[in-house]
Amino acid sequence: MKRALAWLRILGAVGILAVLVWQLGSAAFLDGLGRISATGVLAALGIGLATTLFSAGRWQIVATRLGLRLSLRTAVTDYYRALFLNGVLPAGVLGDVHRAVQHGRDSGDVPRGVRAVVLERTAGQIVLIASAVAVVLLSPSVVPVAFREVVVVAGVVVVLAAVTALVVGRVLGGRWIHSGSKWRRGFAAGLADVRLGLLTRETWPSVGFLSVATLAGHLALFVVAARVAGVDAPVGQLVPLMVLALLAMGLPLNVGGFGPREGVCALLFGAAGLGAAQGVTVAVVYGVLTLVASLPGAGVLLVRSVAGVRRTALSRESAARPHVKAAV
Repeated sequence: MKRALAWLRILGAVGILAVLVWQLGSAAFLDGLGRISATGVLAALGIGLATTLFSAGRWQIVATRLGLRLSLRTAVTDYYRALFLNGVLPAGVLGDVHRAVQHGRDSGDVPRGVRAVVLERTAGQIVLIASAVAVVLLSPSVVPVAFREVVVVAGVVVVLAAVTALVVGRVLGGRWIHSGSKWRRGFAAGLADVRLGLLTRETWPSVGFLSVATLAGHLALFVVAARVAGVDAPVGQLVPLMVLALLAMGLPLNVGGFGPREGVCALLFGAAGLGAAQGVTVAVVYGVLTLVASLPGAGVLLVRSVAGVRRTALSRESAARPHVKAAV
């Protein structure tokens, strides 16, 4: 079942890209690649460093509040590795899955390690959805009707989920934490982690600020991609479109982020009078710059792989020494 879903996600992304090529031609995809310059690459690396620091700091706060050890240095390097894996592997979340499980193993509590990453990413998505709702309310003319409905529904779902978590946690959390049911205990522990990781006075201001800063970094990179692609529209006109494009990137129908982002950018840029092909070009350039920004994660992956090979070789060598002495 899981394998079938994975293939459906890949096929969905490929299908979206194929329709765009059929409708707009391959030039919309290829033109932007030739425009990428050293300046754009340096900007991507700089903005990527800032957004990774913000995101890693958010993760560290949430994990620490849940009782897990996580230094900022480890958070940054692990986050870079996760971003790189997200960018080069299908589905766009496998790097985060690896980050969650590995940190859980290192901390001795895999379920809580996974919840820390889920909550950290959820905080970012809440800020993104709130920004999308603000776009719908403040700039309705730039948002197609279908998008308005999707964004409003997402906003309502987030609010209802937050209220439900607070109410259920207050009413049932204390009772279920000592329940004989494993499911109820797990549910109560999850609600307690939501409260500790996101909703306390000690947590939500800093997590909220870092989430807003991270979103600002992503939007800044999108603006850089637009300028690299040759779009000279005012930033005030581009930002609402880019917020909705970032929201679409959360859909699980992508290959390394490519797929829904290009389709949504084509629709939004076309509706805004900037040209559907231009929207696809901006989306492709943004995808490439995002991958460039995550390249330090490839270095982290390489260094740790080499270190792991060395440790394995040393352990085998030390294990073989007693046998050599015995033979002598």
